[in-house]
Formats: sequence, structure tokens, C-alpha cells
Amino acid sequence: MARPARIDRTQVLAEALALADEHGLESLTMAGVAGRLGVTPMALYRYVASKADLLDGIVELLLTEFPPPAPGLTWRKRLGALASNVRASARRHPSVFPLLLERPVATPEARQTRAAVYAALGESGVPQDRVAQVERLVSTALLGFAVSEVAGRFRDHSRRQLDADFDALEGMLAGFLQAQVGVETSG
Repeated sequence: MARPARIDRTQVLAEALALADEHGLESLTMAGVAGRLGVTPMALYRYVASKADLLDGIVELLLTEFPPPAPGLTWRKRLGALASNVRASARRHPSVFPLLLERPVATPEARQTRAAVYAALGESGVPQDRVAQVERLVSTALLGFAVSEVAGRFRDHSRRQLDADFDALEGMLAGFLQAQVGVETSG
């Protein structure tokens, strides 16, 4: 009879994220993750195919560590909640969060977050053939702010100022939606 698995993909990704949080992305190795789990590095390959797959899994965790916005909210409130959640994720994982600017969304679970943004943009009136482009632009602006914040670029500014700046950025992005794609941004 086969011995039951001691680990699963969820544990592998959680330990990888914890290792990278504690020691930086450069410390992230299959051997390091295996050591934290008390298994051999080869045991990890049942759950992640490669280090690239491990990094994609960390992106997944960063994008799915918060619950999705309630479906009953307006599209603008759902986008605002997603933006706030992503910013909070950056604060929890400052050394790892830049992966969201470096790696594409690759796992089905991570794609669900992007699909939620696509749905909200579609509901806002963004033409279907422009949704992917608008999502890229809006996401890059929000991720760039969050990475800049946790990387120390804004260290001379108070939390109050950064919150005001983030609110202003959200307002500018709403204006972008209205001006560039002709959607109504109230709601």
C-alpha cells in the first residue's frame, strides 16, 4: 500500500511564499522549500513542475489570498475592492509582490481574479475588444503604485498621504475609463 502524501500543492506554495517573504525571492529554491516541508526536493515535483511553476503559484497566492468582491456590488465598487485588496497584499508581501509585474497570470486560479476584472470592465461598458487592453493598463497602474509603495519609493510620505494618492489614482483611472472608452463611471 502506498504511503499517504505528506504534502500537497497548497502547502508547497504556502511555504514557498513564506520563504520568499522572510528571505527575499533570491532565496527561493526548490531545496529551500523542500527543507521547510521536511521532504526531498524531488518530492515537490509532484506538485510544481519547475521553479517557474512555483513562481506562478506564488502569483496565484498573491492574487487569491483575499476573497473576491461580493457579486452584488456595482462594477466600480468591485474594481475598487480588488484594487484595495491587491494593495493590502503588497503590504503583506513586499519582497515578493513585484512578481505581479514580472510574471504573467498563468494558473487557472489566478486567472479567476483577472476574469473578475474583465467582467467588471465589461459591465462598465468597455467594448469587449478593448477589455484586455484596459485591464492591462489599469492593472499596471495599480500594481506599479503598490510596488512603489512597498519598495520604499514613497518612504518620505505619510500613510495618510499615500492613501490619498491611492484614492486619487483610482479617480484618475475612473476618468481614464470615461474619457478613453466612453463609459459612465458612476456607481
